[in-house]
Amino acid sequence: MVTTEEIERRVEEADAARSAKRTEAARRVGELVRQRTEVADKLSEIDRQLGDVLVGASDVIGVDELAKFTDVPAADLAQWRDGSKTTRARRKRQTASAPTPKISPSAPPTAAGTRMSAADASTRAPVPVP
Repeated sequence: MVTTEEIERRVEEADAARSAKRTEAARRVGELVRQRTEVADKLSEIDRQLGDVLVGASDVIGVDELAKFTDVPAADLAQWRDGSKTTRARRKRQTASAPTPKISPSAPPTAAGTRMSAADASTRAPVPVP
């Protein structure tokens, strides 16, 4: 029969090997993610520069002509060109003529499970909330 001490030693030995593998995996993942982040940042910068050049040269050479000269697909060139433009979504302003909802979202529900209008709520007695 195996002694308690031998069992503890075996468990510690097994855990040490697993712990070393886990440590190595975590270290390697961290290193690769760091490298990937650096490369992605570099690539983003190159994409931005490509877009700037394409926009800056658009008055003298078009995407289709550049594609013909460089053997780079026009769709790729257009994507870089369009990616360099900073576009901001416009917000619609609320106007005074915008219809107001007839049912208040905070109005208590009626017996049928629907909400009362503000006019109905003002004529009814308040319902106690448990």
